[in-house]
Amino acid sequence: MADTIAREDRTGLEPWARAELPAPPPTHGLKVFGVIGPGVILLGSAIGSGEWLIGPATFVQYGLALLWVALLAIFFQTVFNTELVRYTLATGEPAVVGFMRTKPHARFWAVVYAGLYLLQMGWPAWAGAAAGAIFYLAYGQLAGDAQAGTIYWIGVAIYLACVGILLVGRRIERTLELLNWVLVSAILLGLVVLCVVVAPADRWIGAATGLVGYDWDKGAFSFLPANADWFLLGAFAGYCGAGGVGNLTLSNWSRDKGFGMGGGVGYIPAAIGGKKVPLAHTGSVFEPDAGNMGRWRGWWRIVRADQWGVFFCGALLGMMLPAILYTSVIEPGVDIRGLGVAAALADALGGSAALAFGVAFMGAWLLFKAQLDILEGQVRAVTDILWTGSRRIRRWSTGDVRRVYYSVLGIFVVWGFVAMGLAQPIVLLQISANIAGVVMAIASLHILRVNTTLLPSELRPPLWRRAALVAMSLFYGFFVALWLSGVIAP
Repeated sequence: MADTIAREDRTGLEPWARAELPAPPPTHGLKVFGVIGPGVILLGSAIGSGEWLIGPATFVQYGLALLWVALLAIFFQTVFNTELVRYTLATGEPAVVGFMRTKPHARFWAVVYAGLYLLQMGWPAWAGAAAGAIFYLAYGQLAGDAQAGTIYWIGVAIYLACVGILLVGRRIERTLELLNWVLVSAILLGLVVLCVVVAPADRWIGAATGLVGYDWDKGAFSFLPANADWFLLGAFAGYCGAGGVGNLTLSNWSRDKGFGMGGGVGYIPAAIGGKKVPLAHTGSVFEPDAGNMGRWRGWWRIVRADQWGVFFCGALLGMMLPAILYTSVIEPGVDIRGLGVAAALADALGGSAALAFGVAFMGAWLLFKAQLDILEGQVRAVTDILWTGSRRIRRWSTGDVRRVYYSVLGIFVVWGFVAMGLAQPIVLLQISANIAGVVMAIASLHILRVNTTLLPSELRPPLWRRAALVAMSLFYGFFVALWLSGVIAP
């Protein structure tokens, strides 16, 4: 441990303290559902972005053979997620704080990642898309350019409703966790029922073969379509699963959940119903002796259940089921992007008014929940960056992290009102998703550097995980290069 303590404070942050690793809670039987949770929050935000909007737009236009991209992306992200949480288990700090502990300086990486959060998540596209579904519920038709003003104000109301939820409760992470367990379970079950009712057998077969890049309709492998809209495909790759800074925030939620060494650093409480909770601005580490390593393995089993059992399986289902559903009822090759994209499926099912209403209602709820998770995630991450990196801000807050959290929330909300009026929600979402690809290409290598240099050798990732992180960077870098080449030379 001596070499670790000598390394982690070289970029301006305070060194880690020393403590014992807390014992993991019992996980036998149904108790495991009370222990895991960050994975379902991340899954909730994932299903509302790539899976419900960009994924269907891609599959309707180019076919189910692109599901191989989703399978690889979700696999890579699950490995990436567990590596982010590895750092939090070991130190009690969010992964972005680990990034700030690498050269050249903490402030440099604080600015870089705060900027990436703004560039990716600063567009309230999910609220705007949900507004399109609510418009359909109210008027029974898809919104067009003439209804842009109405969509904007509905989107503003949805955004403010998200803010209202973040004001109440005791622990914000726990509020999101409970909401997502209910909503994600209901949405996935609803999608299964809809697919059974609506989708023919060939769509199910096409989805299964698409996982390996085989186009069932054409009877041939088709990994990438010719003359494709690379900005759309880059966005699709970026938002298969969660994507970008959304994944990074998983470690913040894991800290607040109390995973590993996060159990002793505190959490961010809500403004109403919460109380002032001391939140440490630096983490603690433990000696990798026999007792602590036994507890470490117990925590690692919880992380695997949270990520492989909940996130990986849920994200793959969340991508496949809408793909089956949309391609069953919407004509192939149609571009469904527009103000009414969130209600395109409901409109296609218009022969059954009850079914169309139910689908539009599901879409509105799903996108509202995604906007809630994403808004909270970006505010939480920037708050943690400021809390860890600035003594001045900690003094200003008088030790109450809520002052920082809700100040950051206010700034993001004001900007969100401006950003929502700049372009259609689906355009904003594609910008966000393509920035996510850039983040994944960078952050996968960054967490590899952190976990193989700052953590003691006993806690470092095995070789196959290191190889997977490098492959992940190349995978996302490939799609970033494709859409950038289309921007530079259309």
